[in-house]
Amino acid sequence: MHPDLIKLEKTFKPSILTKLDDPLLDKYQIELWMKRDDLLHPIISGNKWRKLKYSLDHALFLGSDTLISMGGAYSNHLHALAYTGKILGLKTKGFIRGEQPKTLTPTLIDMQNWGMELSFVSRADYRLLRQYKNCNDLPDLKPRQYWLPEGGAQVLALRGVAELVNEIDRSYDILCVPCGTGATLAGIINAIPETVSIWGFAALKNASFLKADVAALLPKTCTNWQINLDYHFGGFAKISPELINFINYFEKKTDIPLEPVYTGKMLFALYDLITKNTFKPSQRIIAVHTGGLQGKRGFTR
Repeated sequence: MHPDLIKLEKTFKPSILTKLDDPLLDKYQIELWMKRDDLLHPIISGNKWRKLKYSLDHALFLGSDTLISMGGAYSNHLHALAYTGKILGLKTKGFIRGEQPKTLTPTLIDMQNWGMELSFVSRADYRLLRQYKNCNDLPDLKPRQYWLPEGGAQVLALRGVAELVNEIDRSYDILCVPCGTGATLAGIINAIPETVSIWGFAALKNASFLKADVAALLPKTCTNWQINLDYHFGGFAKISPELINFINYFEKKTDIPLEPVYTGKMLFALYDLITKNTFKPSQRIIAVHTGGLQGKRGFTR
């Protein structure tokens, strides 16, 4: 790995495995653990780092001086990319979905302060950007510029996510992860034996396309995974009082911070499915906290 990335990673903290103590879990005889990837780094946390790591390594060895990607006004991916670019001495540019707001979000302000050039694009143009999957696919890319697709979702991301799986030092029956682009789920599927069940929880509405997107990232056909589409709460970044109440309860009970876009929805889903006897008694479930708490800044409660 590039020396600059090795130096950066040495500043990270361990991603520990934490057992959740809750009478409800005891009632249904379910052992629920959290892989605390949110603890890796205060800004480049969770799957943001996992997915970026080897893409950044590739960009640095190519001699790239500019990283370009896309995301929304509270994008964890762009937020992490802007900060990492500043640390590595690389220029960054972000295509932001939608019209420029009169007042920038706190996330966008951070990105701008870290030197990222913000370019606001229409939702139609943003959808067109999703077709460019490889580092040199973006039209009119200049020499030494490196393109990262939405969420960093490319094959190189799978290698970093696999390292998450290799850190788990106990046996388990089910591994769960929230899904945005599906790259984290694909990396986990690729790293886990087929004796373990893998559950993804879609954060957006009408997300059945994720199944094909995930399958396209896998080098072989696997049958031990599924994506639950039922807990999007109306769409990406949509919330409800029920979800917020659960997050408040969970944070008070565990002292683990959640956001209502990804990990919060996954934990709500797991608790709901447990009360519906979806899982067998004595099963050990590990839920991955994918970090990236920018979604928390978009809501008041």
